[in-house]
Amino acid sequence: MNLVDTLQIIVANMLIYSTPLIFTSIGGVFSERGGIVNVGLEGIMTMGAFGSVVFNLTTASTFGSMTPWLSILFGAFIGAIFASLHAVATVNLRADHIISGTVLNLMAPALGVFLVQVIYNQGQININQQIGYWNVPLLNKIPVIGQIFFSQTSLPAFLAIAVAFLAWYVLFKTRFGLRLRSVGENPQAADTLGINVYAYRWAGVVISGVLGGVGGAIYAQAISGNFSVSTIVGQGFISLAAMIFGKWNPIGAMLASLLFGLSTSLAVVGGQIPGIKEIPSTFLQMLPYVITIVVLALFLGKAVAPKADGTNYIKSK
Repeated sequence: MNLVDTLQIIVANMLIYSTPLIFTSIGGVFSERGGIVNVGLEGIMTMGAFGSVVFNLTTASTFGSMTPWLSILFGAFIGAIFASLHAVATVNLRADHIISGTVLNLMAPALGVFLVQVIYNQGQININQQIGYWNVPLLNKIPVIGQIFFSQTSLPAFLAIAVAFLAWYVLFKTRFGLRLRSVGENPQAADTLGINVYAYRWAGVVISGVLGGVGGAIYAQAISGNFSVSTIVGQGFISLAAMIFGKWNPIGAMLASLLFGLSTSLAVVGGQIPGIKEIPSTFLQMLPYVITIVVLALFLGKAVAPKADGTNYIKSK
């Protein structure tokens, strides 16, 4: 295997494994920019994966090759509904954000497996219509670069990168983004200016549910190909770390997700790469989680969250 082939394998898998993290971490950015801590991203991803796989199995004979893409939309819908539970608890009932998010994480796998058992009478369901590899038209013909970055790659990955830049524009260049950030920084001042703090916080959480559901749906249909209790195992927490590492900025979260995707890629395809295949596979499989711990240890104290992040707001009369 020559250098170009090696880089192509690494980059392609990096993009595939980072895509769910990009969507989910950007969702976390929207929630926390509005002042709602969302540690429930793991649970939201789980329900997005569940919803997409069920939709995929149910409609594959009807929609054919379009099934995975429609399933992503359904996963986003389920993610939004599930995240709404977090919004009710934190925005309306003023519950502790960490406890509410933890409840989502504990409830989602049990609920998903229970429903699968009830519907299909088995603990794991597999899909046939998956998101496959994709060649970028024209760009894949470029010598060397085309083969490394644009051949046998992931279409959702390029969509995720585009969403990161779009999310940055929405947050920092639009009225909605300005108001959402103001709610996360100083909700009392925002309320004084006539901004509906509750509505904007709800919007941030629901957007995190949509994007987290998309992340879970893509993971289930592009990587695991199934849904079970072990389909989403830590990806939501890695996304949370990417959000913090990226300093609550969509582009920063995207770059951090690419880093974590690279570490996962090396863990998966390391056995094919000279110099890495000599490393025991157990250590490679630990790599994404070790990097997560190191990143949080080094950067958590330096990253400054929105000032009102995690603080419940009570509207004064």
